[in-house]
Amino acid sequence: MTSGTALMTDQYELTMLDAALADGTAHRRCTFEVFARSLPHGRRYGVVAGVGRLLDALGRFAFGAEELDALRATGAISERTLEHLASSPFAGEIVGYPEGELYFPGSPVLSVTGTFAECVLLETLVLSILNHDCAIASAAARMTTAANGRRLIEMGSRRTHEEAAVAAARAAYLAGFDATSNLEAAARYGVPTTGTSAHAFTLLHDSEEEAFAAQVAALGVGTTLLVDTYDITRGIETAVRVAGPGLGAVRIDSGDLGVMAQRARAQLDSLGATSTRVVLSGDLDEHAIAGLRAEPVDAYGVGTSLVTGSGAPTAGMVYKLVEVEGRPVAKRSSSKESRGGAKSAVRRHKPTGTATEEVVHRLDQAVDVGEHDRVVPVDLVKSGEPVGVRSTLEQARERLRANLVAIPWEGLKLSRGEPAIPTTFLD
Repeated sequence: MTSGTALMTDQYELTMLDAALADGTAHRRCTFEVFARSLPHGRRYGVVAGVGRLLDALGRFAFGAEELDALRATGAISERTLEHLASSPFAGEIVGYPEGELYFPGSPVLSVTGTFAECVLLETLVLSILNHDCAIASAAARMTTAANGRRLIEMGSRRTHEEAAVAAARAAYLAGFDATSNLEAAARYGVPTTGTSAHAFTLLHDSEEEAFAAQVAALGVGTTLLVDTYDITRGIETAVRVAGPGLGAVRIDSGDLGVMAQRARAQLDSLGATSTRVVLSGDLDEHAIAGLRAEPVDAYGVGTSLVTGSGAPTAGMVYKLVEVEGRPVAKRSSSKESRGGAKSAVRRHKPTGTATEEVVHRLDQAVDVGEHDRVVPVDLVKSGEPVGVRSTLEQARERLRANLVAIPWEGLKLSRGEPAIPTTFLD
């Protein structure tokens, strides 16, 4: 197992390179474009996430001795291609939407320019990162909207691949979640963490009271006690008796959560624990969170639906060749059509700041950029090296917040519908 990312690809990328080197087309200058033909399940916007992870992965995209030996063992490509891989790192350009930006059908989320030999190898790496992280961030943004300012905790690590869990925690935080249960996400990306206890800790002890007392002794009265191992009403009573009215929070992970929240709040208030928060978890998604908006809930813990994109585990992005030696090229299949030419995009806005349209145009087309409009893509890589100042997660969170404020209010609805703003393609 290597520590690099060069083998995180599909064999056909290498066999295409092998054939292109053989016939002399490998060094033609090309542009590949990443875009989504549509948004999942009639959603109204997508959220760009994973660009930072992609740039990190690109920095480790190299064919060293281990990678070359592994490829040689497959027998899939020629020795000439192996020699090329050993001596030809990516030296092209990448332009794309920054993290926290919104995208719509046809938005040129990423453009990769270089020789065919350079660009073709990146397809699988680019798509695997962006399709995952954009899907998670898009779902998380809907949950953030549904929560309407209430605290959100990502807790889906046990419901996905161990590396996907870390990426999901990062994407969720970018999209507005407040914390994660995943410690690796804190170590790698600085995502705030939280967590106290599971049912196993209560069951370990001879009584619920002993378990609560042990947790309070270790973590203080500000901790969150899980009160639904046995009977919720008795659990809340015991929790307040052990921790006192200054108990930080109670968490309920089962039952009719709306009803349970109402009962818990009333009981806590009757016991004098008026500042004790109510935290709900258990198969929540954006629709369930929205359904609980009127209930006395202070925070939500979201797991499975978050790490699976709430029914859309991939963003549906593709990586298509759109230009060869300055000549637009395009796939014309009726079901998988693409538009030729290297492109950019302008987001148009009203003077009030409300976004009205995404204008996608070829780079050789002149487009007026109004006073309130902005060009969306930014330079990410030049001559194989990252350029500019990379957005921090905090900056990406703020960018997304501003973008969600800018789209028409209908675009924040959870119901299926048209994209929040239309995409116009200039021919």
